[in-house]
Amino acid sequence: MSSDSNKALVRRFFDEVCNRRNPGVAHEIFAADFVYHEPASISPGGKGPDAMAREAANYYNAMSNAQWVVHDVLAGEDNAVTVRWTGQGTHDGNLAGIPPTGKEISVEALSLFKVADGKIIEMWDCWDALAMLQQLGIVPRMG
Repeated sequence: MSSDSNKALVRRFFDEVCNRRNPGVAHEIFAADFVYHEPASISPGGKGPDAMAREAANYYNAMSNAQWVVHDVLAGEDNAVTVRWTGQGTHDGNLAGIPPTGKEISVEALSLFKVADGKIIEMWDCWDALAMLQQLGIVPRMG
């Protein structure tokens, strides 16, 4: 696939699975053996398209107005795509056992996707889970 096709495929994850809350699209864009890598956080992580459908649902179920705002989508070598994005919303539902706080959050993130044969086969997320927990009042802010 071309760089533009890879970028469009990754963009579908943010546009359709996340922002349009359509988890069924995950089966169209993620490989059956897809692997999700993320540092320890509130995410369950996992393998396969269902892992990413569940991941997005964790947030849009916990924040009825959740939005994934994509700032940059960059294609790199070896079918890699990097995305700089912001996750934002109002915490008005249960989030991994954290009861609703009613607080607004905005968290910056970078994600690296690997594409093969027209499907996303791996994803690495790097986002500021500590900042989110601080904004929710779960963890005290430093300084």
